[in-house]
Amino acid sequence: MKKIAFLFITTILFTAKVFAGGDDILGIWFNEEKTGKVEIYKVDGKYYGKIIWLKEPKDANGNEKTDIHNSDVNKRKNKVMGLIMLRGFNYDAEDNNYVDGNIYDPKNGKDYSCKMKLIDKNNLDVRGYVGISLLGRTTKWTRTTK
Repeated sequence: MKKIAFLFITTILFTAKVFAGGDDILGIWFNEEKTGKVEIYKVDGKYYGKIIWLKEPKDANGNEKTDIHNSDVNKRKNKVMGLIMLRGFNYDAEDNNYVDGNIYDPKNGKDYSCKMKLIDKNNLDVRGYVGISLLGRTTKWTRTTK
């Protein structure tokens, strides 16, 4: 009877971790430099992130910063605040990673393949790369509030 109870409890705990694990990333995150905050949210089973705060939201002329480095000339007047910079991530429960997504860097106007790993509830590794993940850079984000 003890073995059955142990097996039942173990199964429930494992199942709860698998189903809750993916959404553990939801919330607000500081970038590594603490110059911006990104809110990670979920739409139709995929994870996205948008810029919701900037330490310096205005340019040298006192205007709201725009996406001046975007390769698409038509998007250069879009505001950086509210910009969706993380797109289309899937949660891989087996590896506890967020994969198959893209990250946009408004500092250089480039898109990169990206994967993320939640280290613990307050620390997130974000790796942008070109081609294979060995050719990239990892930044450390920390959870914060609004």
